[in-house]
Amino acid sequence: MTSSNYDGTEIAVIGMAGRFPGARDPAELWRNLRDGVDAVRRLSGRELTALGVPAALCSDPRYVPMTAQMPGIECFDAPFFGISDAEAEILDPQQRIWLELAWAALENGGYDPEAEAGERSIGIFAGASLSTYLLFNLVSGLSPDAATDPLELLTGNSGDSLATRISYKLNLKGPSFTVQSACSTSLLAVHLAGASLLNGECDLALAGAVSVKVNLLAGYLCRDGGVLSPSGRCRAFDAGADGMLFGHGGGVVVLKRLKDAIDDDDTVRAVIRGSAVNNDGRHKVGYSAPSVEGQAEVLTEAWSAAGIDPGTLSYIEAHGTGTRMGDPIEVQALTRAFRAHTSRRGFCALGSVKTNIGHLDVAAGIAGLIKTVLALEHRQIPPSLHLVCLNPEIDFVASPVRPVTELTDWSTEEEGPRRAGVSAFGFGGTNAHLVVEEAPAAAASPSRPWDVLLLSARSEEALERATDALVAHIASHPELPLSDIAFTLQTGRRRFPYRRALVCHPGEDAADLLLRRDPERVLTRFAGAADRPAPEEGAGALDPHALASLWLLGGRPDWKAFHAGERRRRVPLPTYPFERRRYWLDAPGVPRPLGALNGDS
Repeated sequence: MTSSNYDGTEIAVIGMAGRFPGARDPAELWRNLRDGVDAVRRLSGRELTALGVPAALCSDPRYVPMTAQMPGIECFDAPFFGISDAEAEILDPQQRIWLELAWAALENGGYDPEAEAGERSIGIFAGASLSTYLLFNLVSGLSPDAATDPLELLTGNSGDSLATRISYKLNLKGPSFTVQSACSTSLLAVHLAGASLLNGECDLALAGAVSVKVNLLAGYLCRDGGVLSPSGRCRAFDAGADGMLFGHGGGVVVLKRLKDAIDDDDTVRAVIRGSAVNNDGRHKVGYSAPSVEGQAEVLTEAWSAAGIDPGTLSYIEAHGTGTRMGDPIEVQALTRAFRAHTSRRGFCALGSVKTNIGHLDVAAGIAGLIKTVLALEHRQIPPSLHLVCLNPEIDFVASPVRPVTELTDWSTEEEGPRRAGVSAFGFGGTNAHLVVEEAPAAAASPSRPWDVLLLSARSEEALERATDALVAHIASHPELPLSDIAFTLQTGRRRFPYRRALVCHPGEDAADLLLRRDPERVLTRFAGAADRPAPEEGAGALDPHALASLWLLGGRPDWKAFHAGERRRRVPLPTYPFERRRYWLDAPGVPRPLGALNGDS
């Protein structure tokens, strides 16, 4: 790409994590988006019964037996975060998911929060939907004389505790607060995190949201005049658009000032050039209705904050709910905002991730942002689904935007970086828009004579899973320098008792060596092995074999000294393989997660 002119206000996306309907992580989400996979599924009568949906509800002709949920909603690795089984069972699943996503996002960015505690302030800007687990599963099942501590019950399910619990468990000492603005929550969180970074309040920031609505896990009752879709599909911008379907999942991004990310040799996934938020105010049809004026204004403000020519935008990730009122108003707002700068038609692609995974409520915006970052990285725009006939209420012929219905190579008409806008418009009128562009080219990293690959986990099984994940990643990403992989594992991962090390040089097939687990090369030490005195920290400071032995014995090698004089880059690698188990209190008449169909619940 051609270099961009930066003014110091840009924010880098350096890490991502997410769990979405049909996708365990952003990589799987991308494959689904690229291949046009619809993650919304229809439940059979037998499945509805197995999930605990009352027979009377199933037989109601207004009942829509559709679901879009992330895998493992009911599962959590409580011991990893020092949480007891009893506490985990009454902890809002959204908070549990947030904890795991926060950890994974930081690891994806190449950072161990404990190692950064004394050097970098890490902030958290978190959102979650109302705890329906509290409303439907916990409160309905508790008797007045229940032994559960009411305060523990409330703090485990209150939005006030969301961000601060994560800061406590991960030892994050930057700003920490919960964000709430309905469907625009997660993009508002990104906007606030960026402002906090630019104000110098933190050096890294986590931003995102999670949404799980337990009462909608196995379908919903569709009422006349409501926003929920009778067909159970989000048909954004289609003539048959009949409402939305709520999905269940969430995502988190790690943000950093772009200059710092470049100076620190982070992998920049994308650049946020600017953002804006506003509210519609009173002048619209009703409290929950969208506004052309409000949306057009937030678009214009974000483009101005980014300092760009809007004509250089080549993709818009729309709010795109698939509602009869919302879609036409959104395109009207886009047209009005663009027309102040250009009269061109159909030059900017338009899409909505909701057509793949449903509406993730507070997490809708972060899903759209992660989709856009992935599209920029792959230089492809994935198709929006269920678009058969364009909505006649939308004048696409005269509009600057055009819906994308097939996988498209992302090219630019003018010399410059690929650039996109991402929108989220909240129930109640709080609007958010980001300008996101592809990352600047990273300098090549030279290889070194010997590399030390490290893996550790809390159990033998987790260590094996971590090894398998790294093998697959190295094999599928041959472009990643092995020395950068080694550096990231050495400096960006927490040390756990079960350890494994491989010393190799660039000419060897590290993936094959790890796959074969040759004990002569791949050294493993489990917590139950007889302890031996570790050598002094300074011994063999530059010898890779000595450093590997020191690390396996529980020592703390000086990896900075090992890499002295080198410019090593942190690169995205597989994150910790959590050992999840079910923590879910069932309640009569409340549907169970899909794991129940597999015997997991």
